[in-house]
Amino acid sequence: MLLAIDIGNTNITFGLFEGDKLGPSWRIRTIREKMPDEYGILMDQLLRHRGCEPEQVTGIAIASVVPPLTPVFERACRDYVGPEPLVVDAGVKTGVRLRYEPREIGADRVVDAAAVKALYSLPACVVDFGTATTFDAVGENGDYLGGAIAPGIGIAAQALFERAAKLYPVDLTRPPAAIGRNTPHAMQSGLLFGYVGLVEGMVARFKAELGPETQVIATGGLAETISRETDVIDVVDPWLTLHGLRIVYELNR
Repeated sequence: MLLAIDIGNTNITFGLFEGDKLGPSWRIRTIREKMPDEYGILMDQLLRHRGCEPEQVTGIAIASVVPPLTPVFERACRDYVGPEPLVVDAGVKTGVRLRYEPREIGADRVVDAAAVKALYSLPACVVDFGTATTFDAVGENGDYLGGAIAPGIGIAAQALFERAAKLYPVDLTRPPAAIGRNTPHAMQSGLLFGYVGLVEGMVARFKAELGPETQVIATGGLAETISRETDVIDVVDPWLTLHGLRIVYELNR
């Protein structure tokens, strides 16, 4: 079995693969202060809770955009799961040529491109709703062409609450109408429908450059929420990065 680990700034996702089939998957909060033993014990518990002994894991693949946590997870994996993890970095084969200058790009975005190249039609635009909302372009030959980065919905909401004295946190749910009749609904409208407008506008610009046949794949924690409000998203794949990690791991065996 392969354990895929995607370490993001807000969440860490885990997926357990048997062959190319994704089995149990988990999403936890990213806590940078945790020690290797804490994450190791947590992984041990997650696996055993789903009836998997750590000894059954024969491979581990990690994508991380939180550099301080990368060695923490490497040690936790060695001490509590066993196999030496494959960490996706500049020296790892991904099957994706980067047309990004300089090559300062998050491992998760490269891994997403590898997944899209293997699983979906090209060209493609990947919209990843994470700490940031990223838009990534994968060309018709599978090359990573570049992308765009915007603040994530959570960041935007937090800035709104912190900078406006009379505003307060609200649940990110669909309001009754675009025209809010009270402050919570007005904030929900601005956050949800505002980001739908952002997605629709950016997708239109990407299609103008990549071609009208471009397939749009959404991933990340809020992919389902946003996709329900627009028809520009063709596929919702919340575990796209985990699938990409499996593909990259197989390329490096």
